[in-house]
Amino acid sequence: MTSARPSAVETAAATTDAADGSGGRAAAGPPAARRFANAAAYYLGGFLLPLVIVIIWEIAARTGMVNTLLLPAPSKVFATLGEAALDGSLWVNLGYSVRRWIIGFAFGGGFGLLLGALNGLSLRSENLTDTTVQMLRTVPFMGLTPLLVMWFGLGETPKIILIAVASFFPVYINTLAGVRNVNKGLVEVGQSFELSRVELLYRVILPAALPEILTGVRYSLGIAWLALVIAELMAAESGIGFWLLQGREAVRVDIVLASLVVFSVAGKLMDAALRLIESRVLHWRNSFTGS
Repeated sequence: MTSARPSAVETAAATTDAADGSGGRAAAGPPAARRFANAAAYYLGGFLLPLVIVIIWEIAARTGMVNTLLLPAPSKVFATLGEAALDGSLWVNLGYSVRRWIIGFAFGGGFGLLLGALNGLSLRSENLTDTTVQMLRTVPFMGLTPLLVMWFGLGETPKIILIAVASFFPVYINTLAGVRNVNKGLVEVGQSFELSRVELLYRVILPAALPEILTGVRYSLGIAWLALVIAELMAAESGIGFWLLQGREAVRVDIVLASLVVFSVAGKLMDAALRLIESRVLHWRNSFTGS
């Protein structure tokens, strides 16, 4: 029966806390209401610039400074979004897009994580596969579109493959770099606890490499979301990209802009959720967070 021993990373974090006199205790801070207000002001402040742009855009459209046939007012775009939300087409298309995005990332990101960790731990494996990966990385994934269509037709398969290919490389590169950047002293601490190779991997190496791995995951999810747009322009019959294509064919600029708004907002929500998860998973880090 294995005893619940702390990981070397947690041990190092505890040592740092002891050194700065905190002892792992949270410092006394402002009341909860004030902390909530400060956090809300901080996060909502990021939407100030987009709000200003929308206001200027609306004024320009209403005063005739721009051609509303080419650039409709934001009120028209949001009205189109509201109509699509009410008739359900927005949620159906968004559901198809999210499904493709998740499946594609699960395959590409998952394989990138496994191969990156394997190559980080084994020089033999890296020597065997890394050159091939780096050669493939320089091939634009957009250039694979006609080839995938010829091989697999216009169904779901080429779309999933394109998203998987796009999401593989960021996770692979960051996982490999994260494993190789683990402090050698942490590994020696783990060995001093007589950890097995498997225990050393998941108690020491992976926790220490996790910050870089999660950075790769964040970047990969964004790239996969961009690849989704390209994938859904391949004669798709559903998805936000398909909705965008419908707007183009009908010369409805409001639909095109509405679909782009959905892509941008959904991407931002995805990134915010991942950052929240990252802050919870990496709570042990004693790193600079800006001032």
